[in-house]
Amino acid sequence: MLDVFRLLLKIAPTNATVLIHGESGTGKELIARALHDLSPRRTGPYVAENCAAFPETLLESELFGHAKGAFTGADRTRKGRFQMAHKGTLFLDEVGDMSVGLQKKLLRALQEGEVRAVGSSVSIKVDVRFISASNKDLAALIKQGLFREDLYFRLSPIKVELPPLRDRAGDLFLLFERLIAEAAQRCGRSRAPDVAPETLEALRRYRWPGNVRELQNEIQRVIALTDPGRPIVPTDLSPEIQAAAR
Repeated sequence: MLDVFRLLLKIAPTNATVLIHGESGTGKELIARALHDLSPRRTGPYVAENCAAFPETLLESELFGHAKGAFTGADRTRKGRFQMAHKGTLFLDEVGDMSVGLQKKLLRALQEGEVRAVGSSVSIKVDVRFISASNKDLAALIKQGLFREDLYFRLSPIKVELPPLRDRAGDLFLLFERLIAEAAQRCGRSRAPDVAPETLEALRRYRWPGNVRELQNEIQRVIALTDPGRPIVPTDLSPEIQAAAR
């Protein structure tokens, strides 16, 4: 992660397009947000969208906007994410879930620096710093014909690889301490609970398939179920984490 942070400090001040790769829950959007906050565009908008959250027809409208009457229910002209991010940063998560047809339109927008709303014949110039992320192996998708190679090269002049939490044993304990302190504060507790050494060992042995997001959820559960004033012991943890420690 120190290597990742050093890379971020180098590329943040630039307008370079960045592709972030990592398993679900590793903090890809946090990295994208850090790139924006450390850049000259930090006073401009930061706009994020998850490509996996929309069907293809709706995602096109979300990204590029639509004209009034473009389709049933389009009762007004609407800006897309590209226009919203003008002079700022646009972050597209799970770009590997985008259809090949929409990939072509995204490639054109990145190459030309302009977008055309659904149902419109007018192209609009946009100035955005583009960051994308995926938990999928895009090179493998290219071989399967599911991702355009030309778009991949356009997205990845700089690639940031986020390691999974199971490969970051030192980070695990630091994150746990930080997140449990924040969770305790949100619950109105004066201090974070102590953690028994065997609890830390149980956390270390678990594989964390959901990465940092799973750790956050586990901490919220523990804080909610543990009485104030007593240390966190292994039996306070989720059954699957307890099982990994046996």
